[in-house]
Amino acid sequence: MILAAIDIGSNAARLLISEAAPYQDGTVDYTKLTLLRIPLRLGFDVFEKGFISEEKKIQLMESMKAYKLLMNIYKVQNYRACATSAMRDALNGDAIRKEVLNETGIAIDIIGGQEEANIIYETHIAENLSSGKSYLYIDVGGGSTEVTLFSDNHIIFKESFNIGTIRLLNKTVTEEQWNHMKWYMKTHTAINQPIEAIGSGGNINKVFSLSKKKEGKPLSLELLKDYYRELSASTVEERMHLYNFRADRADVIVPALQIFVSLMRWSGAEEIFVPRIGLADGLIKMMYAEHAAKS
Repeated sequence: MILAAIDIGSNAARLLISEAAPYQDGTVDYTKLTLLRIPLRLGFDVFEKGFISEEKKIQLMESMKAYKLLMNIYKVQNYRACATSAMRDALNGDAIRKEVLNETGIAIDIIGGQEEANIIYETHIAENLSSGKSYLYIDVGGGSTEVTLFSDNHIIFKESFNIGTIRLLNKTVTEEQWNHMKWYMKTHTAINQPIEAIGSGGNINKVFSLSKKKEGKPLSLELLKDYYRELSASTVEERMHLYNFRADRADVIVPALQIFVSLMRWSGAEEIFVPRIGLADGLIKMMYAEHAAKS
């Protein structure tokens, strides 16, 4: 079965097309057919002005038209499109959602932070890890950060914080918000030690690539602190030149590291695994599970 997921985030919009192949033993293989990322950067409009500009709206519309063509080419049988922090905060988010539906036929769901955390949970990544430990799943986006704590294959909590990379760059995160996230993490992780972290999002994936670590090996908190210090000391232009970053990665990677380091420190996690999965992967698995339940 060919499925597609569209994730319209605060920094970028992604299209993931995957083939789900079930086996008689009940397992399902998911083969990635294509993954396309377009840096729309809706959050720079929304978190500063409160709405999505005409220019960004046109870019979003053209991106959705391109995604629709690709879904047709790949003969996608079902899809789901979700928009997160930027569109849910935008005063004109719902109006743009209706325009996209009218012009492209793509129905976008504007989801809340808790539902975002629920979808990310559908990746089931923690189920494949040791049951004797607790795992803190951290998904850092442009507008929000979703955090889920697993212990003995059970969810202890799922929480969404309006602290993201673009909000930090726009200086719209208050000290009270930081203090609340710190209090929440320290309070809710204290009795579930030891904790290892699992990270998702383009920024932690890029840090993992920089580290030259082998797939499946974790990054240490100390290494993340080193990268944070090193990258913070350079300008965006220097990061683009020295590390071959795209412009839309070079600016957000420093605030992303700030969030990851903070959450790991407050939760006591000394290592973070980077399995390279995220919201779109969760959407694919949710759609297939719903299909399997009906058949």
